[in-house]
Amino acid sequence: MDDDKVFKALADPTRRRLLDLLCERNGQTLGSLCEQVEMARQSAAQHIGILEAAQLVSTVWRGREKLHFINPVPLHEVYERWVRKFERQRLALLHDLKNELERE
Repeated sequence: MDDDKVFKALADPTRRRLLDLLCERNGQTLGSLCEQVEMARQSAAQHIGILEAAQLVSTVWRGREKLHFINPVPLHEVYERWVRKFERQRLALLHDLKNELERE
């Protein structure tokens, strides 16, 4: 996984909106996504391309339709690498505080 590509993809609000739309209803066509973000097809295709390069979106051809699916694996890897380690310490502190308050 290329962390830089994932963070670049997530930095843009339009791409986050596209991911939200795919999370709500996976397997949408580019045309369907364009309608929901009120964006020209070419612009939406560029955003989808960046999401695909970051492996946040995968595609499957069904006949003449190209369906887009969210791939949560890179998000999980970012969580594991960048968020979880900070959560662990905070949760340990809350656990210690709870134990301390219960002793009083």
